[in-house]
Amino acid sequence: MRVSQRSLFDNFIGNMNMSLSNLMESNIQASSMKRINKPSDDPIGAARVLGYRDSIAAIQQYRNSVDTATSWLATADQTLTQVNTVLTRIKELAQQAATGTLDASNREQISFELREQYEQLINLANTEVEGRHIFSGHKTDKPAFVQGLNVSTVDPAFSGASFSVSGSLDKTMLVQFTSDGQVGVDALTYRYSNDGGKTWETGSLSAGGTTIAAGSVHVELPAGRTVTTVDPDNPHETDNGTWLYVRPTAVYQGDDNDQIVVQKYGASNINASGNGYFKNDVMVRIDSGNTLGGNLTYSYSIDNGNTWVEGNTTSGAGSSASLLIPGGFLELASGAGSTGLSGAQFVVRPSRADIQLEISPNEFLTINGVGKDIFGGIYNPPDGSGPQVALGGGTNNLFETVGELVAFAETNNQEGIQRALAALDDVAKHVMTQAASVGGRENRLEVAKNVLTTLELDDKSRMSNVEDVDVAELMTRLSQQQLIYNSVLKSSSMIMQMNLTNYL
Repeated sequence: MRVSQRSLFDNFIGNMNMSLSNLMESNIQASSMKRINKPSDDPIGAARVLGYRDSIAAIQQYRNSVDTATSWLATADQTLTQVNTVLTRIKELAQQAATGTLDASNREQISFELREQYEQLINLANTEVEGRHIFSGHKTDKPAFVQGLNVSTVDPAFSGASFSVSGSLDKTMLVQFTSDGQVGVDALTYRYSNDGGKTWETGSLSAGGTTIAAGSVHVELPAGRTVTTVDPDNPHETDNGTWLYVRPTAVYQGDDNDQIVVQKYGASNINASGNGYFKNDVMVRIDSGNTLGGNLTYSYSIDNGNTWVEGNTTSGAGSSASLLIPGGFLELASGAGSTGLSGAQFVVRPSRADIQLEISPNEFLTINGVGKDIFGGIYNPPDGSGPQVALGGGTNNLFETVGELVAFAETNNQEGIQRALAALDDVAKHVMTQAASVGGRENRLEVAKNVLTTLELDDKSRMSNVEDVDVAELMTRLSQQQLIYNSVLKSSSMIMQMNLTNYL
C-alpha cells in the first residue's frame, strides 16, 4: 500500500498527542499528588473518596462540638472552684462572727465583707462564655440570677411558708410583731428596723390585710398564720414572739427541667398529668376503651405524630389509670367523670433547660447547668404558683444560707449565725458534688475527643490509600513519558523533513 505524506502526518500527530496527554496526566498527578483528580480517573475510587470526605467532615463537626463543650465545661469547673474559694472565706468570717467574744459592732464590721462576698457569688453564678450565660438553662441571653429579697423566720407558725417581697434594701430589715393575731383576719401592729435594731419605726396591718408596708419594702404574708408579740427587752429571738428578717437572696431567671405540662384534646372531664423524666414531647392517643375503670388501648409517638407505637394496654383502677410511655407515665384521673376517653389525645410537654451537643453519632452531652439546682436561691415556676425556694428549701441552698448569714450578722444574731455556719457545710458539699458532675463530663469529652481523632486518622489513611499517588511509581513513569515524548518529537521532526521533492 502507498503511504502518503498526509497519513504519515496524521500518524505522527496522533502519537505526539497521545504521548503529550500521558505526560500531562502524570504532571497533574505530580502537582496534586493525587491519583484521582476527576471521577473518570477511577469512578469507583472517586465514590469511595467522596464517602470518606463526608465522614471526615462529620467528624470535624463533632470535634467542633467537643471543643465548644470543653470550653463551657472548663468555665463551669473554674467557676465552681472559685465559688468554693469564696465559701471558704465566708466560713472563716462566720466562725469569727459566731464567737461570743464579739459584740454588735464587730459583727456589723464582718457583715460588710459578707455582703460583698455574697454579691461576688451572684457574679460567679452569672458567668458567661462568648456572651452566653452558662447557668441559665436555655435562656442564655439573660443572667441566671438577679439580687432580690426574701424573708427568714424561726417562728414555727410560719414553717414552710412562702413570702413575696417587693422593693429594695441595702441592709437587712428586722420586723417584730407587737400584737397577737391571725394574718388576714385580725388587725396587727409591728415595728421594723433598718439598722440592726438600733432604731425602730412602727406600722400596722388592718384587719383582713396581709401586706406589711415597711419603708421601701412590702412583704406579702401568707394568710391564716398566727403571729405573737415580741418582748422588746429580750434581745433573743428564741421563744420570743414573731421575728422576720427581710434579707438578700438571689432570684433565678432561667428555665428548668421540673415542669411537665400535659395538653389534652377531648375527654374534658379527665385530669391528666405527667410523672417521670421526659427528654422529648410525647403524644398519646386512646384507641379503644371509654372509661378509666376498664381496659384501655393506646398509642404514643415521640416524633410529633410521624410514627406511632400502637397496641399498648393498661387497666384502670377505679377512677384513675397510668399509661406507660417513654420517660415515665401519663396519669389520668377522674375530674367531673371518668368516661369519654376513646379518641382522646394528650401531649406531654416537659420543660427542657439542658443544652445538649452531639459529640459523636447519637451521643449527646449536656454542657450547661440549671442555676437553681446548683446555687439555689428562689425562683418563680412557670405555672404561676408564686415564688418558691429552690432545692426544696434545704440547707444546701447556697444563696439562701449565705443570705441568712448576712442577715444575722447585720442584726447581731449570734444564734442565727451559728445555725448558718452549720448549714455552710451542706452548701460546700453540694457545690463540690456539682463540680464532680462537671468534671465527669469533662473526662467523657476527653475520651470522645481521642476516639474522634482515631476515627479521623483511620478515614484519612483509607482515603489516602485510594486517592493518593505512589510517588516512586509516578516519578518513574513521568521520566519514561518525558523520554517517550522527546523521542516522538525528535523522530517526527527527522522523518517529516524527508520528502520526494528533495530528490528531484
